[in-house]
Amino acid sequence: MSRRQRYKRKPEQYVTAVRLDLDTPGFAYRKWGAEQHCKQGDWLVNNAGETYTVDADVFSRTYRQLRPGAYLKTTPVWAEVAKQAGSIRTKEGHSHYEAGDYLVFNDEQGQDGYCIKAARFDALYELDEPADQGSWEGIW
Repeated sequence: MSRRQRYKRKPEQYVTAVRLDLDTPGFAYRKWGAEQHCKQGDWLVNNAGETYTVDADVFSRTYRQLRPGAYLKTTPVWAEVAKQAGSIRTKEGHSHYEAGDYLVFNDEQGQDGYCIKAARFDALYELDEPADQGSWEGIW
């Protein structure tokens, strides 16, 4: 794996989402090369035409409502480029990735991960420079 770096969602890259607030045990669906599962209270998300579910706790912790139905991921992610193909366990199931795809984590410890194609990741995220990193200009 490459070095994991911190990224933030580009502000214009919001998702549309609805909470599965139904009397249901959830359902299974196929995505990312494997069976995925959701449960009551999870979120059904449309991310620029790609539809999937997000765990209720993860969604409430990482997204902020912009207006009814529109949400922006406001917490940073940590991502690295996969050197070889593989599979990652997610909260919804397993997802398969190819070399060059990004492995993305909602926390710095590398938990709560998922994978995403490089071109899609580049369209959605940008490197997050910590606010306390100042410029060296003018110090010398």
